[in-house]
Amino acid sequence: MPASTSLTPTLARKFAQVALAHLTQEYPNKLEHVMNKRSDVKTPRELHPVFFGSFDWHSSVHGYWLLATLLRLFPEMREARKIETLFDAQLTPAKVKKEVRYLGQPLRATFERPYGWAWLLMLSAELNRHASGSGKRWSAGIAPLAEVFTQRFLDFLPKATYPTRVGTHYNSAFAITLALEYAEVAGNDTLRKVLVKKARAWYAKDSDCQAWEPGGDDFLSSALMEAECMRRVLSTSDFTSWLDRFLPRLAVREPATLFTPAIVSDRSDGKIAHLDGLNLSRAWCWRSIAATWPASDARRGVALETAETHFAASLPHVAGDYMGTHWLATFALLALL
Repeated sequence: MPASTSLTPTLARKFAQVALAHLTQEYPNKLEHVMNKRSDVKTPRELHPVFFGSFDWHSSVHGYWLLATLLRLFPEMREARKIETLFDAQLTPAKVKKEVRYLGQPLRATFERPYGWAWLLMLSAELNRHASGSGKRWSAGIAPLAEVFTQRFLDFLPKATYPTRVGTHYNSAFAITLALEYAEVAGNDTLRKVLVKKARAWYAKDSDCQAWEPGGDDFLSSALMEAECMRRVLSTSDFTSWLDRFLPRLAVREPATLFTPAIVSDRSDGKIAHLDGLNLSRAWCWRSIAATWPASDARRGVALETAETHFAASLPHVAGDYMGTHWLATFALLALL
């Protein structure tokens, strides 16, 4: 089995430099914006005083998550002061209040549902882990947004009859996985119970997954993301039984597509570039799933080897064309944690 790819100080610095470069880059910018009146025609920075950079709102949010995570893990890194300065300038009550006000306007209840919702909660969870005075201040600053999106999950999930199983932003399992992390860190048992109940209702009876993936613009594996979600809502023994039903031929590397990195033919094409994210998110899922098996289980070796193969395919391309640079480091970090 190949040596395990790991998060080194050098790689952490590279990720931090990449994120610092794009978090305050306003253009190009892809807005998700419902205009209710003529005066709603505004620039990204006017609409979103905190999360205006990184090409789109959700990429900006998880760029902040990346920096917050690296700052906690590597507080002595050279980029730490730049991160702190950025957070002091951006994660303020006044700016967050404007983001909250934006969400309260008509026809914006589905803004960034569910991907951006989940990432904002993930950012809040990470800031909650910071013990410093600055960290507590940033956490308190972002809290009103976390409260809004928590309530939106609580309102939405009971009426969401069906999960969305695509490999893009609308994937339900990915959103539940991230929101669960927030619920556990924040001690929000009400949210956690709703998330767990819905995940079990949607996925508990699934079996013999055919894994019809990847599609042409997937950055999530619909199959593996569902498995990672269920790993978090079931006990280890129950998850092992569920996975045996869901991917019964995993030990012989079937369905084969789950073990083969996606081909990225054009990294300047924003949709095709998603496939680098697919490789990295698969590496994340394979590593997480592998941890449920003892070292003696052959499936553990298969999963870890597959993760390394996917790392090798896309980790070298985290920084390059802006279509990948503005977000790929986040998915690399998820996998490396």
